Amino acid sequence: MPQGKPAGQRCVQLDEAERCRLFGRPERPPVCLNLQPGPAMCGNDRDQAMAWLTALETATNPTHS
Repeated sequence: MPQGKPAGQRCVQLDEAERCRLFGRPERPPVCLNLQPGPAMCGNDRDQAMAWLTALETATNPTHS
């Protein structure tokens, strides 16, 4: 996604098992390469992880006031 992706939109590079098709490949975007997931980000399950990612997207949205 050369222009990035809107907050809340699923990444087009995720496969059916929610795995990145670009993981380990040179064309993987810098934002993904620099993402360092940890316990606070991942939580105890997918719902907690998605809530954290949604909050991060909202907080970093340039149009967010």
